[in-house]
Amino acid sequence: MKSESKIVVGSEEWCALPQLNIPAINVRVDSGAKTSALHAVNIMPFKKNGEPWVSFEVHPLQNDGRTTVYCEAPVIDKRRIKSSSGLGELRYVIRTTISIAGSSWDIEVTLTNRVSMGYRMLLGRQAMAGIMLVDPEASCLLGSPTDDVLVGYYMDQKKKPSGLNIGVLASNPELYSNRRIIEAGEERGHNMEFINIKDCYIKLDGKNPEMHYRGGRLLNQFDAIIPRIRPSMTFYGCALTRHFEAIGVYTQNSASAIASSRDKLYSLQLLINNGLPIPTTGFANSPLDTNDLIKMVGGAPLIVKLLEGTQGKGVVLAETKKAAESLINAFKSLHANILVQEFVKEANGKDIRCFVINGKVVASIMRIAAPGEFRANIHMGGSAQLVKITPEERKIAILAAKTMNLKVAGVDIIRGENGPLLLEVNSSPGLEGIEGATSKDIAGMMIESIEKDLHKSNRKKK
Repeated sequence: MKSESKIVVGSEEWCALPQLNIPAINVRVDSGAKTSALHAVNIMPFKKNGEPWVSFEVHPLQNDGRTTVYCEAPVIDKRRIKSSSGLGELRYVIRTTISIAGSSWDIEVTLTNRVSMGYRMLLGRQAMAGIMLVDPEASCLLGSPTDDVLVGYYMDQKKKPSGLNIGVLASNPELYSNRRIIEAGEERGHNMEFINIKDCYIKLDGKNPEMHYRGGRLLNQFDAIIPRIRPSMTFYGCALTRHFEAIGVYTQNSASAIASSRDKLYSLQLLINNGLPIPTTGFANSPLDTNDLIKMVGGAPLIVKLLEGTQGKGVVLAETKKAAESLINAFKSLHANILVQEFVKEANGKDIRCFVINGKVVASIMRIAAPGEFRANIHMGGSAQLVKITPEERKIAILAAKTMNLKVAGVDIIRGENGPLLLEVNSSPGLEGIEGATSKDIAGMMIESIEKDLHKSNRKKK
């Protein structure tokens, strides 16, 4: 679409980068960004005829780690670019041709891993100046290629899996975390498959135990399983995970570790038995103990938590003693198991999420509650930003994951006036907030952890 010789585009469009052999890529058109950026991995500088060049791989299609285009280009600059998360990064800059709506021109593009972003390419205002007009309310004004067309474009760039067979055991294939894990595994050459928990069933047999999938298919061929079990499916999901373990399949988190982490009371008991600091917490059965329970945690305001709640659900702030009494007694009358926990005012609606993989904190963010909320929850309108954790906080996060026997864990910490306090250890931590805030490939690190663990296991067998 053209207006007064300028191309009118929406907030996203499809374009081509012919010099890089990329016939179609979906771009985010962002006049608020100065520089254009292309998703690139395995970026390697080299010399050609004495001049600086760079080789890199592009996965041009979103959520597709198998389609890979190998590219080479001269380096025209190296620049420190600040990402949307505020993190500075030194990037290679190349010049290449962009084709859109029958027009072509040269643009400068920085190379960076945009794996946590919604688009494989960002088109900034420098590339659009004098050529394009943006209608931010519109989308794909210039049309979109069909799936069949994309398959035809990239038929020869599809990598055949040659690595491990890895299954993601979960409930929602469209969830960001599940999509990212599958994509990260495909990028590393593995055969990735989403396994829906509700479609699995098991055969218990002392001589020949089996895992079946809807339609009678056997699922005994996997090298590894990544359990991503939602709270409502904990019992059945853990039963399946346990059965995979029984038939000799590696599971990134064990069924027993997942079950322990989901039991809030039991997990807190395990954590304090290892000397980890938690907010003062009370647990009682009889309504006759309500007043002493409130007094035990320092009085109102206080937090009331359902034992089976997660992601901020089933967590309520009682601001007065009367409200606390009513709330606690109401839950007890419904025979709900609850914890009563001290409210740490100085946390000020913030907590720290540490992402731990195989005993190492690989990323950490501060989550900030939405206005009017006391829970620092991204799913409830909160935000996230980079944070530098203290050595004590790092030690707590690592010990907490080890205590729960979790190879992958999200450890939540708040900063109290007397030091850090451990809130919770999550066995299926989400990736969207932490990858978005840190620009780190956390999903790739999870896959790498499996590779290392299986390599060690195979060496021991030999």
